[in-house]
Amino acid sequence: MTISDVAKLAGVSKAAVSKVIRNDYGVSEAMRDRVKRAIDELGYRPQAAARALRGRSFTIGVLMQHIGIPFYAEIMSGLVEQLEESDYQAIMIQGGTRAKTEERAIDALMDRQVDGILMIAPLAGRTQLERVAREIPTLVLGRHDRSPAYDSIVDDDRTGSELVMEHLIALGHRRIGHITFHEDHGQPADHKPHLRAETYERVMRDHGFADEIAVVATSYSEEGGYRGAHELLSRSPRPTAIFAGSDESALGVLTALHEAGLSVPDDVSVAGYDNTRLAAHPNIALTTVNQDGAVMGRTAGRLLLERVEGRAAAVHFSVTPSLVVRRSTAPPGPGA
Repeated sequence: MTISDVAKLAGVSKAAVSKVIRNDYGVSEAMRDRVKRAIDELGYRPQAAARALRGRSFTIGVLMQHIGIPFYAEIMSGLVEQLEESDYQAIMIQGGTRAKTEERAIDALMDRQVDGILMIAPLAGRTQLERVAREIPTLVLGRHDRSPAYDSIVDDDRTGSELVMEHLIALGHRRIGHITFHEDHGQPADHKPHLRAETYERVMRDHGFADEIAVVATSYSEEGGYRGAHELLSRSPRPTAIFAGSDESALGVLTALHEAGLSVPDDVSVAGYDNTRLAAHPNIALTTVNQDGAVMGRTAGRLLLERVEGRAAAVHFSVTPSLVVRRSTAPPGPGA
């Protein structure tokens, strides 16, 4: 949208629109209201026009739900590494777990005239993402929808979940519980149905263990894993293995098992997802799925810079996951 479109819709001159945008004197309240309504209706952003006149800011904005998520930190590390070879810097903003908060965060990046935006698992719907991408080169990471308007990077969640489940079943586990997320905890809309939970249930049915399916929906956080583990452990008989939907939630599972006096993996095997650095700590040694956050970050940086330089066609990059087996999984103990 241009200033001419705003002027036409508001029934005023371009000069009048410019005065309203600059908050100049000599504009009546009625005209100011008409122009503001036209700007809102069209989704016109004067900052985009200013950016086009001024040139590049040499910054890449990064939107994430929370700075404390370990996997997101690995993505950031990869992005920064990729940008080191360019003149660009990354700036980060938290979008939180509410759509309104995320929308404000996206607007803040646009107002700061970043040259590109990396959105990690955004909550916004495809229409809103495409609106942003029409103004600023955009890459969406962790969403399974595709659009010709923006680039995307995604992990093959189905394959990764299959690797975990086949590993646990091959060890001899039948009573396998799963911790997934609940929609109220700020997960992207396109994660419905939950791909990891959906795959868990499918594999259980394929192996004839439909009666053993046990899914708890909390959140992909340490607290969520802790609460989910307590709910699974309250069932009789309790699971011999727990597949947590993220490494962070798996840490909460380990805490709950420790407090319950249960040993890992002798009493309960535990598997996570993401292969964060903490999962490899010798005192944790978590079996998990590696989707290589650093590679995702480096790829995101490369694709965004290509977009900034003029590439128009969307690129959709898929990461093939692998299973990293550590000490947190083993065959069921004698008591199982």
